[in-house]
Amino acid sequence: MPQVSLHSPVGDISISEHDSHIVAVDWGWGRDQEKTPLLREAVKQLNAYFDGKLMAFDLPLLAQGTAFQKRVWAEMLKIPKGQVRSYGQLAARLDSGAQAVGTACGKNPIPIIIPCHRVVGTGNLGGYSGGDGWATPDDGLATKVALLRLENADIVGKSLFD
Repeated sequence: MPQVSLHSPVGDISISEHDSHIVAVDWGWGRDQEKTPLLREAVKQLNAYFDGKLMAFDLPLLAQGTAFQKRVWAEMLKIPKGQVRSYGQLAARLDSGAQAVGTACGKNPIPIIIPCHRVVGTGNLGGYSGGDGWATPDDGLATKVALLRLENADIVGKSLFD
């Protein structure tokens, strides 16, 4: 499976392609590097995102998961850059529970591009599966905060970032 890695403000990330679709964004540097036209475009868009110049990604995605997970991920794709939604808000839209939405967020195979970092708890940031996890289990939350700061996310209780 073709894969390319890049340095980013939230650490090294690797992007994988299968059948002309982005199928994964993983934390860390991938062993095999194969730059396809799609992966070059993904790197270009991610760099533009990290530079604050991209409002929305335009890449073909193929996220593997359950039907419910795919519905959650589709709802996350509707959250504009710089905005957040609560787990409860997404749950209400999906006629589900907030915990199930949180679990689906944690299973997102294409973080950043499918913006699970834009989903927060009520009165807290919730969790985040991103980050390399080598230092502490809280690396994911630090990554979520960094992504929300990068987007200048307008959320109530910005002291949560402190």
